[in-house]
Amino acid sequence: MSRIRSRAKAFAAVALAAALAVGCSSGSSSGPAAATGTQDSVDAALKAGGTITYWSWTPSAKDQVAAFEKEYPNVKVNYVNAGTNKDEYTKLQNAIKAGNGAPDVAQIEYYALPQFALTDSLANLDQYGFGSFEKDYSASTWAQVKNNNGLYGLPQDSGPMALFYNKEVFDKNAIAVPKTWEEYVAAAKKLHAADPAKYITSDTGDPGAVLSMIWQAGGRPFTVDGRNVKIDFGDAGTKKWTAMWDQLIQGKQFAPIKEWSDDWFRALGDGTIATLVTGAWMPGNFMSSVTGGSGKWAVAPMPTYDGQPVTAENGGSAQSVVKQSANPALAAAFVRWLNHGNGVQPFIKSGGFPSTTADLTSPAFVDEAVPYFGGQKINQVLTQASKDVAKGWTYLPYQTYANSVFSDTAGKAYLNGTPLDAGLAAWQQALVDYGNQQGFTVSAG
Repeated sequence: MSRIRSRAKAFAAVALAAALAVGCSSGSSSGPAAATGTQDSVDAALKAGGTITYWSWTPSAKDQVAAFEKEYPNVKVNYVNAGTNKDEYTKLQNAIKAGNGAPDVAQIEYYALPQFALTDSLANLDQYGFGSFEKDYSASTWAQVKNNNGLYGLPQDSGPMALFYNKEVFDKNAIAVPKTWEEYVAAAKKLHAADPAKYITSDTGDPGAVLSMIWQAGGRPFTVDGRNVKIDFGDAGTKKWTAMWDQLIQGKQFAPIKEWSDDWFRALGDGTIATLVTGAWMPGNFMSSVTGGSGKWAVAPMPTYDGQPVTAENGGSAQSVVKQSANPALAAAFVRWLNHGNGVQPFIKSGGFPSTTADLTSPAFVDEAVPYFGGQKINQVLTQASKDVAKGWTYLPYQTYANSVFSDTAGKAYLNGTPLDAGLAAWQQALVDYGNQQGFTVSAG
């Protein structure tokens, strides 16, 4: 399970910026055009055995490694939890810059993958014939591991967005499940008017959530062609989202509770927060951390602007082979096993939401009645959401840095109740300036 966290520590942002600058000044690119290889060298490496190191934070990692070593006793996998998100990426960038100390395989979220691919830090898995796996993954996750005609990882989880709602609170206040964002705004106002202690949701400003909402609304703020980048937070889709979300921010319809805090989990359990619009990986968090909400919550499709089904991804990650690996073929074999072999089931059992089409269409998965959600077959909603993800999304090649400065720019709109468009314009300017400083050619839309 993965989620994009909103605020990077200042030292981490500086370290990432420095490492990225080194990568950009080297003249390297995101790799050669896709090469059509075969899996023979991967199979041979697996047979020969050896030792590799794997960096990951996913809850299933230890079980997966144990299962892999049992299946292939001649391979030793040294598992290291190098920290989540920005912590791991800072360590990985530093190891790449130093030329040693990097793992053979690393878990990398989709939003951060372009940064590592662009600096030529990851192996192109097309050389091992993994491009033939495309049909085995959801279209949206496969698109996230492709970069400049290369394949830089295999998808593990995905986060197609849906509406998680407290059915008990909705029923008590006679609120219908909103199918459109207009209905969602109306539901927020109705709920808070009926019970001022309750709110439709909480949102203190998270860059990952913002980008996912813009994605669903049809906005495409980032255009990337190698080191040529265009940033436009003034496009029609972005403005469609800001016009709707501004009503909730300025109408004080959000619970004043920081996401992922202890208070936030309590608020989900006691009905203070009535909905979450987030990725399909969220059920595991509900079950482990919101025990008071058991039997009360349900899942519905994400509201849309016209009632027609469309969603976006929020979170999700891949496993990639780091170019620094001394045994890249064996590392690739492990990645193949993790995300295209017997490693998928331990991941699903740990609460992960898969990206593999075989599992997304498996009756055992799709039709599972989940007790926490009142016996609802929530995966019917979530797997459909994976089919409804809008196409054409691109992240910045320095998205990790971009997220780290969100709170100083666009995030102020949440704090001050000012228009989101102005906040996004400030974020845009900061990202244009930074990108040009790092050797990209960046223009504003």
